[in-house]
Amino acid sequence: MKIGFIGLGNVGGKLAGSLLRNGYDVTVSDVESTQMAPLLMRGAHSGESGRAIAENVDVIITCLPSPAVSARVMEEEHGVLAGLSEGKIWLEMSSTDSDEVRRIGELVSARGATAIDCPVSGGCHRAATGNIAIFAGGERKAFERVLPLLTVMGKSVLHTGSLGTASIMKVATNYLAGVQLISTGEAFMVAKKAGIDLNVAYEAIRISSGNSFVHETEGQLILNGSYNINFTMDHEVKDLTLFDDLGKKYDVPLELSPLCVEIVEDGLKRYGPRAWSSMVVKRLEDDCGVDLRAEGFPESLTDDEPESKGFEVQVRNRT
Repeated sequence: MKIGFIGLGNVGGKLAGSLLRNGYDVTVSDVESTQMAPLLMRGAHSGESGRAIAENVDVIITCLPSPAVSARVMEEEHGVLAGLSEGKIWLEMSSTDSDEVRRIGELVSARGATAIDCPVSGGCHRAATGNIAIFAGGERKAFERVLPLLTVMGKSVLHTGSLGTASIMKVATNYLAGVQLISTGEAFMVAKKAGIDLNVAYEAIRISSGNSFVHETEGQLILNGSYNINFTMDHEVKDLTLFDDLGKKYDVPLELSPLCVEIVEDGLKRYGPRAWSSMVVKRLEDDCGVDLRAEGFPESLTDDEPESKGFEVQVRNRT
């Protein structure tokens, strides 16, 4: 099976690397040639236009920074859509809007191809080792066809239902992570101001009901001071805004969500779009004049879990 991969950023490059590491024939493309170079050195082919790549592969994957960029790559004159035909599959691995992926999915279907949205969750460090989680929304038959690819790029793979459902769940989980990031910073600051050693505070939270994935990952980078989560503030604003818009669409009277959007937008205003997203906690540090530093925490995250064959997560009581 030949794979095309467009978008080699912090996540996409690592996912493409997992495919190469496991022996797949991969053609790559990115607007930044420097992102392509390491993969080309490892045996990937260099793609030209989206159309040319799609014409010569079985599955084409996009992993791009926004719905607008994804739409452009798909729909431009020599874009991916122009190269799709009967039997091909488009995997949208970007964090995108469910309505938008369904819209483009209809255009994909008109070409005789199949669309699946496949966003990932779990951090760049786990994308590098093939241990990240993957949601997949689309026809069951198509999902089963690409499952071998997904279990190479990720460890826990969940079929969420029809096209667009994976994007909804990705946005929901991103929202939860955003709330946990903000609340983790506040918990650290209250503990610090109350005279608690932050090493003690970290362990107390870790072993308690207050623990979270965000605390165990981003919490360490906050305490180190690097904030280097490999995810930027502009993407954080995008993700939380997508969830907030989704809530409005379904007339859900969200209370925390609008405040979280306001907080991350202020973080973007203060530190810029390319600042690490975890620097949203720096707002609190700056406002309090107190640094949340502690000894012994890493500057960046590495996944120490061995790479293993992924698997499909089975939903309880599924009919």
